[in-house]
Amino acid sequence: MSNSNHKATVLAVLAHPDDESFGMGGTLALYAERGVDVHLICATRGEAGEVGPEYLLNFTSIAELREAELRCAAGHLGLTGVHFLNYRDSGMVGSPDNEHPEAFINAPLKDVAAQVANLIRTFKPQIVLTFDPIGGYRHPDHIHIHKATTQAFSMAGDAAYKSDLPTYQPQRLYYHTISKRFIRVAIRLLQLFGKDPSRWGRNADIDLTQLMVDFPTHVKINYHAVEKRKAAASQCHASQIGPAITGGAFRWLFRLLGFGSVDLFMQASPTPSESIYDDFFDGITFEGE
Repeated sequence: MSNSNHKATVLAVLAHPDDESFGMGGTLALYAERGVDVHLICATRGEAGEVGPEYLLNFTSIAELREAELRCAAGHLGLTGVHFLNYRDSGMVGSPDNEHPEAFINAPLKDVAAQVANLIRTFKPQIVLTFDPIGGYRHPDHIHIHKATTQAFSMAGDAAYKSDLPTYQPQRLYYHTISKRFIRVAIRLLQLFGKDPSRWGRNADIDLTQLMVDFPTHVKINYHAVEKRKAAASQCHASQIGPAITGGAFRWLFRLLGFGSVDLFMQASPTPSESIYDDFFDGITFEGE
């Protein structure tokens, strides 16, 4: 079984177009800038998202538009490749899309994990990234791909999982997390401005009060050097940009409070030390070493 690769490679496994830019985009851009191969797996094409008719003028469907936005963002982030699993966006809990028989959340976990495991064996990343156990903000698709990726991380290196590809075990699995302090401050600021923190986001379907989970931080990635790349990638998702806590005066205030260009990650496998470091590849071995 091979567990090394001569080329530094990161694989991010996410759920929808825009997850990469609005989430860990700064980290992905930073590693791409450093010459690392950065691949992105996207489970769906985001067809359940709401889109203004003006954005669809040159597209036949929301899915086609969202894919184009993602490929635009991937160019700014410097991604090596974008790979769709071709599932249907499930939407948020309680939405009609969530009840659709072809919704991603209805796909058997073992089938999704097998697809991800095959792509791990194909690209041979040392580092695999995905959402935390609550999917960032409890989106059901985020949680489903989190579970599938966690399973796939082990499957890829397990000879008992048969495929046409040789086994390959990535060296580390990380979950992207949101600072509990950030959530607490966001809730307080929204309340001060007369906003309901349980109905936040473009579609008012995110309950910030349910995100107060204190995941440990093992890696802090400072992506200040590529801030402009992340911003340009986010602008590609024009159909999904709406009022946000991080915009305008809020953005300035959050920077003042110390929430700058930093992504936080929890090391899920192997069991990490208690120290916090600033590079996924710290201590990683490469073929021939």
